[in-house]
Amino acid sequence: MSPTVPVLRRRLSLSARQLPHLVFLAPVAGTLVRLVELNSELCWTVAPPIAALGLLYIAGPARWERFGAAGRPVWLGTLVLLWGWVSWKIPVPLAFAYTWLAVPLAVLALRMPGRRVTVSAIGAITAGLLASLIRIGGGVDLDVLAPPLAALCATVVLYRTQQRLNSQLAASRAELAESQREAGRLAERTRIARDLHDTLAQELAGSRMLLQAAERDWERDPDAALRQVRAVSQALGAHLEETRTIIGDLTPPALERDDLESALRGLCTRPHSSAGAPRVTFHTGGEPHPLPTERAVTLLRVAQGLLANAREHARATHVRVSLTYEDDRATVEVRDDGRGFDPRTRQPSGLDRGFGLAAARDRLSALGGRLTVDSRPGHGTRVRAELPVAERVLARTP
Repeated sequence: MSPTVPVLRRRLSLSARQLPHLVFLAPVAGTLVRLVELNSELCWTVAPPIAALGLLYIAGPARWERFGAAGRPVWLGTLVLLWGWVSWKIPVPLAFAYTWLAVPLAVLALRMPGRRVTVSAIGAITAGLLASLIRIGGGVDLDVLAPPLAALCATVVLYRTQQRLNSQLAASRAELAESQREAGRLAERTRIARDLHDTLAQELAGSRMLLQAAERDWERDPDAALRQVRAVSQALGAHLEETRTIIGDLTPPALERDDLESALRGLCTRPHSSAGAPRVTFHTGGEPHPLPTERAVTLLRVAQGLLANAREHARATHVRVSLTYEDDRATVEVRDDGRGFDPRTRQPSGLDRGFGLAAARDRLSALGGRLTVDSRPGHGTRVRAELPVAERVLARTP
């Protein structure tokens, strides 16, 4: 898709949201200009309320959030009453343009909280429109009544249809997000089961065989049996450490005690038993702010996997882990000076085991985040995990 397409869509969406404002303010401004030109006594009586009508309308979008659920119906009611009074007092040659203000007023009514308020407002607007049209036509004239009434009905129907479609879309997105989270949970269970099979299950089976051999040799060769028991004792110590590691992956205790920054710092300073393990440093940037537990756990899990990959497969001497806070997102970056790879052609060997790039990408995507991989053979690897602080909620303003 061309990069200009999303920009064009945003511009069209913005234009669609601004259209009701233009429909309302254009007749108001045009009528004021025409009244000044007429310069009659009635015109100067009606001009101030028209100016007040325009200013009151502009105040709505500007202070929509401040009005709140209780203040918006009062604002709309005042607007409708003022519109009805002006429509009745304005000279007939200028009044027909004012009938079209019913369309943006209906849009505002459809955005009011509560079905009762919406129905009452639509009824009042329709009554005011009919009264104004009958005055203009000198009676019931279908040629005068039909166009504005049809526009009003079409606006109500189309807006209700859009609201219903938006609700269905939001429900579909919520269902998809839940499915993605469930898929992430299943993938995590699969990973844990694989880790248990590859470590504890295999090692415990080997320890059991050694104990069985020691039992056979207990009387015939006590020294051999003792060596086998000691080997099992050492192996059980390693099994215990491995079990604690897996439990720590399941329920990160660091996040129960500290914030994400402290948990990541502890992860980076934790000693590693393998020979030739790289030096790991941790850095932070931006103004720290708390994250929802689910998102903090996700970033910690991703960092654990990326750090494990760098230690086990990158053949690096230095790994730099950084946590950066921004206004709307948090980013964890793991950079190493290892052998690197070409992300366009293949995934490096070993990254599909445990917490690989695909699993990290899926976990982040389920919460609206993304994973970026930058690597070249012989030039190390940089992986960025970005996650929004929270789900974006669009303000419902006119």
